Parts: sequence; structure tokens; C-alpha cells
Amino acid sequence: QVQLVESGGGLVQAGGSLRLSCLASGTIFGFDVMGWYRQAPGKQRELAARIISDGGSIEYADSVKGRFTISRDTAKGTVYLQMNSLKPEDTAVYYCNVKRPPMWSSRDYWGQGTQVTVSS
Repeated sequence: QVQLVESGGGLVQAGGSLRLSCLASGTIFGFDVMGWYRQAPGKQRELAARIISDGGSIEYADSVKGRFTISRDTAKGTVYLQMNSLKPEDTAVYYCNVKRPPMWSSRDYWGQGTQVTVSS
């Protein structure tokens, strides 16, 4: 029902910035959780940031807090991740994620991922 496509990844020098975008085909609701996960080689996928609902609370991983900013436009079906002061350890594949609440379906939607590489 929902397909997610990420864009905005690339190669950047340490200290630089990137803005990731995720566009959903299909309807996104205000109660959907929208967020970004990342997975580095040899490591488990981890949550980078998420917005619990439209206008709701925002959560960041300790490793990105103060450097990354997540935002969403539910009506447009988009979620963004502004990444500043990038570090080599931020290198990973970044995945857009949408979670639909259990009261509806408990569905978990994922994009294909976009590569972010930060050079020293």
C-alpha cells in the first residue's frame, strides 16, 4: 500500500552537510510514525531519528543529537533528515521507515536505502 523512495545521499567531506528526502506513494496519516534508520557495514540497523506522529515528539539517537534534524510534511507524504557536521562514523545506508499503529495494521514500510559516505 505504501512505497518509500529515499534520495539525497552521496559522498561528502567530514564537517559537511546533506539533506535526505523520503517520498511516499500512498497515503501517510498523522498517526503514522516516520523516521530514519541507518546501517553501517558489519553493524545492526539502528534508529537515527523519528517523529512519533504529526506534531508529536521527536527522538534522536545520542550519536546524532545536536547534528541531525528530522522533519515531516504528512500531507505531502515526505520526511526529511538534515545532517550537519557529518563525521566518518555517520557513513551508512540510510533507510526511510513508516510504522502504522497496531490499531490499524502494525505494518512496517521501508525504502530501499540511500548511501551516505563521509570522508576524513
